[in-house]
Amino acid sequence: MAHSKQALKRVRQGERNRLANKAKLTRLRTAMKRLSAVVAAGEKDKATAMLPAVCKVIDKAARNNIIHKNTAARRKSLVTRSVAGIK
Repeated sequence: MAHSKQALKRVRQGERNRLANKAKLTRLRTAMKRLSAVVAAGEKDKATAMLPAVCKVIDKAARNNIIHKNTAARRKSLVTRSVAGIK
């Protein structure tokens, strides 16, 4: 366990940051799951409307270093292709 005041503060900050990062990652996963459910249902209009919001969540996660920028690009490509592939 940390002994100095600085180390104790860093432990508190780390825990606070961990919880914030976890919430942001959960928000990302939820947005992607909701979009994939709409795509699976074949609702092209609703999926097209949701796509910009999902891309925004992905970009925000990459900007905050929650996910790597290449992971963000891959996920955006995946959701874009899935929406475009709806019959």
